[in-house]
Amino acid sequence: MTITHTNRSLQTYYLHQGTTKTGKPRYFFSKKSEGNLVEQIPDGFEIYENPNAQVFLRRIPKKIITDAEVQVVKQGMETFSKVKHFIIDVKKEIVYIFISKGNTGQLAEMVRATAVQFNRDADTIEQLIQQSMRYTSDLRFTLIDKQTRRFQTERYCYLGRIDDWIDIGHENSLDVLVKTYLPHLGQDSFYDLH
Repeated sequence: MTITHTNRSLQTYYLHQGTTKTGKPRYFFSKKSEGNLVEQIPDGFEIYENPNAQVFLRRIPKKIITDAEVQVVKQGMETFSKVKHFIIDVKKEIVYIFISKGNTGQLAEMVRATAVQFNRDADTIEQLIQQSMRYTSDLRFTLIDKQTRRFQTERYCYLGRIDDWIDIGHENSLDVLVKTYLPHLGQDSFYDLH
C-alpha cells in the first residue's frame, strides 16, 4: 500500500522515491499520486510534519528532549498562556513554541457571520480556520545541561540590527521557566523580556 500522509490542512501527500546524482535513493513527499510511489517507510526514517503543515521524510532523530518535558510545556501553555492555538516542535535540544500571529478570534467571528450564506456550521468554520493558520516561533527553551536538565529561555528579537534569538532570564528547570515566561507569550509584555 502506498505511503500517504494527510496534513493538518487536510492535504494528502504521497511518498515518492527518486535518486541522487550519485545514484542513492532519495525520498520526498508530493501531492502527485502518480510516479515512483513508495509502499514502505525505509528503516530509520519517519514522517515529519512541520508547524506550517509541510510534510517530509526524515531520519528518526536522537531523542534529547523527553516526552515528559514536552508535556510540561504543553500543560504550561494550556495553564499559563492566553494563546489558544499553538504547536510545540522539538529539534535536537530545543523545544519551540509556535503560535498563530493572526487574530483568529476576529476572523472566526467574521466567517461565522457569513456561515449561513455558505451553508456551513460553526464546527466546519472552526476547522477551516485551523487549516489555514500559519505559525511562527517567538519563544523556545534550549536544554543547557543534560545532567541537571536545566534550560535557557530565548525569544526572537525583531530589531533590525539583531533579528535573532536572544537569551531572556537565567537558566533554570523547565517547569520554573514555563511558569515565568508563558504568561507573556502573545502579550505586549513579551517584548519587554530581556
